Amino acid sequence: MSTPTINPTLVFDYLQQLQNRIVEAIELVDGKTFLHDSWQRPEGGGGTSCMLENGQVFERAGVGFSHVIGNKLPPSASAAHPEAAGRSWEAMGVSLVFHPRSPYIPTVHMNVRFFVAKPTSQSKQFSVDRNETEEKEIWWFGGGMDLTPYYGFEEDAVHFHRTCRDALLPFGQELYPNFKKYCDDYFYLKHRNEPRGVGGIFFDDFNHLGFENSFGMLCAVGDAFLNAYLPIVQRRKDIPYGERERDFQEYRRGRYVEFNLVYDRGTLFGLQSNGRTESILLSMPPVVKWRYDWKPEVGSPEAKLYSDFLISKEWLI
Repeated sequence: MSTPTINPTLVFDYLQQLQNRIVEAIELVDGKTFLHDSWQRPEGGGGTSCMLENGQVFERAGVGFSHVIGNKLPPSASAAHPEAAGRSWEAMGVSLVFHPRSPYIPTVHMNVRFFVAKPTSQSKQFSVDRNETEEKEIWWFGGGMDLTPYYGFEEDAVHFHRTCRDALLPFGQELYPNFKKYCDDYFYLKHRNEPRGVGGIFFDDFNHLGFENSFGMLCAVGDAFLNAYLPIVQRRKDIPYGERERDFQEYRRGRYVEFNLVYDRGTLFGLQSNGRTESILLSMPPVVKWRYDWKPEVGSPEAKLYSDFLISKEWLI
């Protein structure tokens, strides 16, 4: 039985269209236009980084599309997938991080991606059904989205998780709880002993539904992003705030930087595969503060973030 055909071109076209849709929607919300910066990678491939800075709603918003090609997997990928070592490969995806100006609007991250390692003469596998050797492509989808509030609102966390769950439901009731747990485990700062935010969904190495349905699931996640996030933006963008709230937001942004530089696989993959540094690091917040051993005042709104939101919790009961 031959391996079902995969179609990278179909994924490529969807990802470019998704980037354009999200950029257009955020421009309508913010009122400022994104900078479009297309680039080429010497080793193969390229992409377009769309960046909005100093907007009315978003202090920094980056939406990147990349399609990169290589002959040797970087260590961050080959360590997890030794079966793909030595193969030529291509990876494509859309990745975004939005850092709002208001401390009452959460930071958000989303990415959807596709990876395929091409067959080589050394990677032939024996097919009993056809009684011949058969080269097989190694492929998978990955991605997800997560929410990082500074001043938490339960209805926002519930809405975000509900939208994620509803997007996944047609593809299996087990996906949301599995992907939520993966998200909680992944976006966790071990050196701080705390989660990055209120989570969401995250998945990797996903191919068990076959190409068509796995790709359909990826599209459902990408298509759900604006519905998951923009209602929260609209609810919170006009809440008044002062220097205290901004100061706390900038302090908490430090956790975001720590995670991206220490743990994030996408950052490591991009840097190790000689990706474009400006595009890889567009997820960084524009203004960040660190303090030595700072603790929030007991009973304060800042303390509530730690006690009520940076905890392990099932948001959908």
